[in-house]
Amino acid sequence: MSEAQRDVVRYSVIVPVGRRVDYLATLIAEYAEALGSIGAGFELIVVLDGPKRELLEALKSVAGSMPELRVIELARAFGESAALTAGFDAARGGILVTLPAYYQVDPAELPKLLAAAEGEDDLLIAVRWPRASTFLDRLRRGGFHALFKLVSGIEYRDLGCGVRLLKREVAAEIPLYGDQHRFLPALATKRGFRVREVELAQSPKDMFRGRYRLREYLHGVLDVLTIFFLVRFTKKPLRFFGTIGALAAGFGGVFVIVMVIQRAFFGVGLADRPALLLASLLVVLGVQTFALGLVGELIIFTHASDMKEYAVRSIIQGRNSKALQQESKEAAAGGQ
Repeated sequence: MSEAQRDVVRYSVIVPVGRRVDYLATLIAEYAEALGSIGAGFELIVVLDGPKRELLEALKSVAGSMPELRVIELARAFGESAALTAGFDAARGGILVTLPAYYQVDPAELPKLLAAAEGEDDLLIAVRWPRASTFLDRLRRGGFHALFKLVSGIEYRDLGCGVRLLKREVAAEIPLYGDQHRFLPALATKRGFRVREVELAQSPKDMFRGRYRLREYLHGVLDVLTIFFLVRFTKKPLRFFGTIGALAAGFGGVFVIVMVIQRAFFGVGLADRPALLLASLLVVLGVQTFALGLVGELIIFTHASDMKEYAVRSIIQGRNSKALQQESKEAAAGGQ
């Protein structure tokens, strides 16, 4: 790539580095090689989610010969959504690409994704196809996507893939927090952006070797429910709260009326009747059901664009060969 192409950055590629990492220095080199073949200016932004000394040292050595590379180290582990937001804030290109720090899509397929960006779509999400996986993984993935389609009404085939391409307007419009990065396509669809899936060849090295704990499955279900509320009820919360409240308060009210009639006309006492307590609780809970948690979620989502969930510890800028030669000359002149 020429110096003029480097100065005009069209693509900003963000690689968030969290707990799962596969041969990061090698993977970054493969990403850079694939991106270099497109003939357009690009930059590689690696965001370390928390202090990772060994990875930082390895990336320092890579940055010495890769001027397109920048490394951002966050002060502590804030989560992948915050790492992506840090990368978006530091990006200079008009088109943003997110890539995982481990093998998912064959790096040689990246030019195909970038070529698809020439259309009118605002967000492209990669689908690993053909997909090689175990039966248990297919079962887990199928159940997750079926639940997501049930609660959101939107169908996707590979929400777990971290390879995405989006216009800067999408990143500016949709604030990410918590684990919402996984559901960026659904949030973009809700805002009216055009979203399309692009089939890319799966990397032969893409094989998850760990195990998902019960807590992670629970977190996944809760995240899907959060998206359900954000997609359907962010601006119409009374349609949800009103329905639940009306049902609970209605049942409670009916029970109360029945017991009052029994007391007034049939001489049935109200004392020592658990049903009276249950009916009263239904009336009260009908008003308060999910109110605190969901209202808090809605407030956070509404104001998330005004909040920053990360703090930068350091930034490493890759240097080209001319800069290194100039520094060597200056050092030699200073030693004379």
